[in-house]
Amino acid sequence: MEKKMTQIQFAKNNRATREMIGVAKDEGIDVNLLKRRVAKGLIVIPSNVNHRNLKPIGIGFGLRTKINTNIGVSLIKSTLVQELKKLEVAIEAGADTIMDLSTTKDADKIRRALIEKCPVPFGTVPIYQAVIEAGKIESLNKEIYLTVLEKHAKDGVDFVTVHAGVTKRAFPLIKNRVMKCVSRGGSFLLRWMKYHKKENFLYESFDEILQIAKRYDVTLSLGDGLRPGCIEDSTDKAQIQELKILGKLAKRAKEAGCQVMIEGPGHIPLNDIENNVRLEKRYCDSSPFYVLGPLPTDIATGYDHIVCAIGGALACWKGADFLCYVTPKEHIGLPNINDVREGTIVTKIAAHIADIAKGNKKAIFRDLKMAKARARVNWKDMLKYVIDQKKFIELRRQECRKNPKLRKAKYCSMCGPFCVFRILK
Repeated sequence: MEKKMTQIQFAKNNRATREMIGVAKDEGIDVNLLKRRVAKGLIVIPSNVNHRNLKPIGIGFGLRTKINTNIGVSLIKSTLVQELKKLEVAIEAGADTIMDLSTTKDADKIRRALIEKCPVPFGTVPIYQAVIEAGKIESLNKEIYLTVLEKHAKDGVDFVTVHAGVTKRAFPLIKNRVMKCVSRGGSFLLRWMKYHKKENFLYESFDEILQIAKRYDVTLSLGDGLRPGCIEDSTDKAQIQELKILGKLAKRAKEAGCQVMIEGPGHIPLNDIENNVRLEKRYCDSSPFYVLGPLPTDIATGYDHIVCAIGGALACWKGADFLCYVTPKEHIGLPNINDVREGTIVTKIAAHIADIAKGNKKAIFRDLKMAKARARVNWKDMLKYVIDQKKFIELRRQECRKNPKLRKAKYCSMCGPFCVFRILK
């Protein structure tokens, strides 16, 4: 096995791994610059030593914005066959990473089947399976959790969400919230602490979690269990207190030789998104920021993927690094295959918009190539640069079916022969 150290340990020892070299080439940056940023914890490369056929990616400062697509079997509906199809559709639509959020007794079978087919970094939330195996939330304990975590790590999971920042200090701070807790993992732990009258065992056994993560080079994604679930609760004391705890845990992770990123809100008004990014970078020593949205309104049910794109583009322009997709089914139910595709595409658009604003040369060049193709009314070249090629082909076919002349025409049905590019040719 090539890696006896983690990516961050290799970087601290001034050694570039195969993964670093691949990411640097893909991003078009100097490998030594990338290595220095990995060493500082500004960039993570989620790459479990047991994940075969993985094409590594980098997440963090100076790299293009990445997006994650969530899939997974629900206790209410869905099957492994459907989730495998969602995996295929998400990767085809441009997902940079996949997370399995399955909540079922067949979690091991589902996870292993998905990882086997997944060429991109793969994430999980181990506490979901730990609760299933415990039988009920109150029966959960450190031993069950660590066993599940190691099982995920052995299977090749590249990054895991760990809600270690939810502590007993949260209870008085969430008392007056409209939505006390909208994180599933966070709610599990709040209920467990309330029942046992003890501190969060993830917080207390964080060093043991680090040992497992380090052994397999699993990147820790420190979960925001107290993220605001509505605009009214945004940037409150509970959220900020947890963020400060996550910053301290992230420092411990880096010192122990573990890669780490921070998860963020949530429902945040547009005018407060930049402030939230700035706070994460300050309290968490500029660790990569993985935002779950953010959603700048609560009332767009059915269109929350668009709301997420608006908030996400702004957040990543201001310094966030990683976007979790949202689908039209957010706040309604489990997304189907089409919802997964649409959510992935819309989030991909948001990431690209942010990259242009950040000055990413590849993103800017792609838009320039598209502009030149449009100026020539070259449909074939436009197809090369559009984000959703499938949609582009579908819409062109519809147009040409209505009017066969448009197949070879250097104009569309909007302006016809009065196309501005024909007039000013």
